[in-house]
Amino acid sequence: MKQWLYATTVVVSASATTSAWAEDAHSYAKLDEVSTPHLELDLTIDFDAKQLRGTATYDLLRHGDASQLHLDTRELSIQKTEIWVDGAWQETAHQLGDEHESLGQELTISIGEESEKVRIHYATAPTASGLQWLTPEQTKSKKFPFMFSQSQPIHARSWMPIQDTPALRLTYDAKLHTPKGMLAVMSANNSLSPERNGEYTFSMPQPISPYLIAIAAGELEVKSISDNVAVFAEPYIIDDAAWEWADTPAMIEATEAMYGPYRWDRYDLLVLPPSFPFGGMENPRLSFITPTVVSGDRTLINLIAHELAHSWSGNLVTNASWRDMWLNEGFTSYVENRIMEALFGERRAVMEQALGYQDLLDDMSRLAPKDTVLNIELGTRHPDDVFSNVPYVKGQLFLMYLEEKFGRETFDSFLRQYFDDFAFQSISTAQFKEYLARNLLAKHPNVVSMDKVNEWIHQPGLPEDAPKPASDAFAQVEKQMQRWLKGGQLETADWTTHEWLHFINSLPLDISSVNMKRLDEQFQFTQSSNAEIAHAWLKLSITKDYEPARERLRNYLLTIGRNKLVSPLYRELAKTPENLKWAREVYQQAKPGYHPLTQTVNEALLYPEK
Repeated sequence: MKQWLYATTVVVSASATTSAWAEDAHSYAKLDEVSTPHLELDLTIDFDAKQLRGTATYDLLRHGDASQLHLDTRELSIQKTEIWVDGAWQETAHQLGDEHESLGQELTISIGEESEKVRIHYATAPTASGLQWLTPEQTKSKKFPFMFSQSQPIHARSWMPIQDTPALRLTYDAKLHTPKGMLAVMSANNSLSPERNGEYTFSMPQPISPYLIAIAAGELEVKSISDNVAVFAEPYIIDDAAWEWADTPAMIEATEAMYGPYRWDRYDLLVLPPSFPFGGMENPRLSFITPTVVSGDRTLINLIAHELAHSWSGNLVTNASWRDMWLNEGFTSYVENRIMEALFGERRAVMEQALGYQDLLDDMSRLAPKDTVLNIELGTRHPDDVFSNVPYVKGQLFLMYLEEKFGRETFDSFLRQYFDDFAFQSISTAQFKEYLARNLLAKHPNVVSMDKVNEWIHQPGLPEDAPKPASDAFAQVEKQMQRWLKGGQLETADWTTHEWLHFINSLPLDISSVNMKRLDEQFQFTQSSNAEIAHAWLKLSITKDYEPARERLRNYLLTIGRNKLVSPLYRELAKTPENLKWAREVYQQAKPGYHPLTQTVNEALLYPEK
């Protein structure tokens, strides 16, 4: 087997405000004792062994007389630790704690009283939860392997020993070495040069949280959309992706007009392989994007709006712990929708609100009440286990509620000031509530009470007076659907993806097989190239045992690894013994191409007895 082996060198710095250093139940870091204001990674990327090997070197910033540094790790092999004292490296003692199912292992390093730096020699495991390794055969061109990271929420510790808490903010510089012909990229300023000489340098001068450190390497090309926006992708999809996301520069301008300057210089996008488990990941300067939103009609560009919105809410102002994730995702969903309204009009924005609201109600019907709270009580449960539409859509509805009560002009002014005042900081829900009370509620008394704010943030479910988005366009879709069920025709020339999704999702569960066939013959849903429309149709086909869609369902599950699209299908299949048996057979074929996070989610659905 050909061996893919190359070296990586990275430099990272860090800072955080003491007010943000609230206790994080998901990190062993003790930032109030010692923090790490600079990190230098020197790594070898070994595709054959599916392993990163090398060193992580930290500058130390002491906040007292502590003599130990506490870091987070998961499945890391620690060979040696050293401290820098009087201009030389000296080996020092270290200890790995017991393995915790969610948190991994605490790494404690003796740093003495005089050391300025610490260096850790380590290697990752092939099963690192924050990395996926694809063989050349698993890529489109089948020429080169592909590797990418997914550090959110607490997976950075699986590929580097780090204080893996969003309360810490990091800057970094990097130098990466790859085989010639491959391109390495990071969540930093990526080179647009066509040269593929195997050596690349990066700089991320703005402070970010550890979960936003990202890396990928593969056969990538780059195509510019504007002076500060470009797309990185495998050759087969580069042109389609650049065309699909041509509105991105206009999105940046629209967001700046509402919420202040874009502070990250460039905004580039990386199209990942289909195994990427999410729609997107907001890594600063280089959002990671699923290819499933390259639909050929630009109707799924709201996902790009979401990842861009994180440049203000999430990356600029960050949740201090994963209990506060709604501060990232609720604000981002709100800003995303405002971007869509600014560019494409209120009609489209309201349709997307309504679809999100439907998804939220579906999630809430299955979740325990405690998991429908915005400021969620996690304990040491893994944050991955509670990701749902609650922090996204309930958080968005809360901000829509505040906008309705105070008026858009007043609320926009408040949000813009919020982004300015907390720029490049990590904050808690308590800090947000204090800021809200002082800068909005007190300035406009008797509009919204703190009791109402607490109901939204700390109580399960939705308040009775929560916004209930409904689209007139969807009402027209439903009228047409009723007419069609009675034998009439559909008038769909102007329908968007959103209207098609509402149509399919609103079809009665007792729809006849004759009508299923009639729909499929007329609109070719089974073979739709739009991954969202195909997903909705395939889910319905499982419920209705619509056999003509079964082969497409198999191929869909084998070629797409985005959790949002595959896990509802596995969940539906698991409802009957016959379909469960079939689903397990398909899953075992698909598993090698799924990201570890996708495997975890879907094995819980298909093998609940484990």
